[in-house]
Parts: sequence; C-alpha cells; structure tokens
Amino acid sequence: MSVPPDPRDPLPPTRRQPAVPPPSVEPAGYADPRYAAPAPAPAAYGDPAYPEPAPVVRPVASSRLVIDAGRYWAGVIATAVVGALIGAVGVLVVEQIIDIQLVTQSVFSDSHTAEYTLGGAVAGAVAGVLLYLLAIAAPRPTAFFGWIMALATVVAALLPFTWTSTTERAVATGLLNLVMGIAIWSLLSGVLAWTGRLQTTTV
Repeated sequence: MSVPPDPRDPLPPTRRQPAVPPPSVEPAGYADPRYAAPAPAPAAYGDPAYPEPAPVVRPVASSRLVIDAGRYWAGVIATAVVGALIGAVGVLVVEQIIDIQLVTQSVFSDSHTAEYTLGGAVAGAVAGVLLYLLAIAAPRPTAFFGWIMALATVVAALLPFTWTSTTERAVATGLLNLVMGIAIWSLLSGVLAWTGRLQTTTV
C-alpha cells in the first residue's frame, strides 16, 4: 500500500538527497597524535651530525716587573755614596764632637773613618744588588727586601753590645749603624719605585 505524496512537499520522494552529516572542523593547532612526527633524538657527542661545541678559552693576564737598568744602577751608585758619607759624617760627629770612641771590627782599615766610609759604600752596593735580584726573581720583591733590611739593620745595631762592655760606646755605634741601615733601605726602595714598572701580558 503506497502512501500518497504530501501536497506541501516541493520534491517527490524519489528526488530527495540523503541527509549528510556536516563535516567536523578541528580546532586550529590540533594534530592527531597518531600521525604526529617523531621528536628528534637529542644530540650526542661524537656524532658527526652534531659536532661538539668549541671550548671557551679565557685569556690569562700575568704581570712582571720591568726595571730601567740604567737609571736603577745609577741610583744604586748614588745610594752607596750616601752610605759612605753617612759613615764618614757619623764618625766625625761621634768621635770628634761628642768624644765617644766607636766600637768596630777591623775589616777594611784600622781607622774608624775609613772603616765606616768603605763599609757604608759596600753596604749600599750589596743591598742594591740584592734588591735587583729580588725584583727579577721574587714575587713580592719590596716585601722580602724590607724584611731582610730590617733584620740586617737590627743585627748591625745590636752587634756593638757584644763587642764591648761600655754601654756608652755600644749605644753610639749601634745608633750610627741604625741610621746607615735605614738610609740605605729607604733610598733603594725609592730607586726601585721610580725605575720599575709592572708590565701586564695576556696569554
């Protein structure tokens, strides 16, 4: 038994299109995890496709003391002359003016004036050579030189007390040795400060 057509239907049943569900719209940025591309493998050291990063090389700075040799040795000679004059003037003041006989051990001459004059010159020259060797070899030349000169000056000031039992003579000789040692120490320290400079090199 057939159903009569609906007079309100514009198309007959034979010409109707089947209902098609609307296409699904995926949101932007959505990807099916079943078809996602595999993640790249991490870089491995030694793989030619992933060369190792170059090591970072930091420059190393080193400093060394450079001495103007000509001016330095001129300063050493001048220091030796000052040491000799301090000895000569000291003997003159102590023995001729204050009238106290110094206590010395005869090394250069039997005369106290000659002994202190030559001794002051030799002390200045030896101290200058020592400071130069420390400046080119030791890490802190002024510190080492200061300690050496301080100890040597103290020994020179105390030695006269072992040579005589007269306190007056020992004190006068020790003070003269003390003044000479301090003068040589201060002069040579100034010479190195004026003739030496730090040179920095980067490796």
